[in-house]
Amino acid sequence: MPLVKIDLIKGARTPEEIRKIADVTQDVLIEKFAAPKRVRYQIITQHEPYEMICQDTGLGIERSDKLLFVHVFQQGRKKDQKEALYAGLAEQLGKQCGVRGEDLIISLSENTKEDWSFGFGRAQFNTGEL
Repeated sequence: MPLVKIDLIKGARTPEEIRKIADVTQDVLIEKFAAPKRVRYQIITQHEPYEMICQDTGLGIERSDKLLFVHVFQQGRKKDQKEALYAGLAEQLGKQCGVRGEDLIISLSENTKEDWSFGFGRAQFNTGEL
């Protein structure tokens, strides 16, 4: 049950480009990360340029104003699935959306089924609704 947060600099991309990034991200999650096809939770936030600070961590990476953070909250994926997601996002976002590898940062966070409520203040995984 991935929850995806996509953060980018305001005005660096058109609404159509942003939607394409979201769509490609979802496709890669399904293909490489075993995300359920009918499950899509994405939050896209645009920030002023001064609100996104990203140094290169000593790797010599030069970022542009097209910087893109993809943060995925997920459950129980193995190391190979995570690496396949990183590579798949870099490849497909580059190919289909023109996202440079230098401008793509991906982060994963683990959570569990009991960390979710899909509405009405109930933990649907725990109640058996899901």
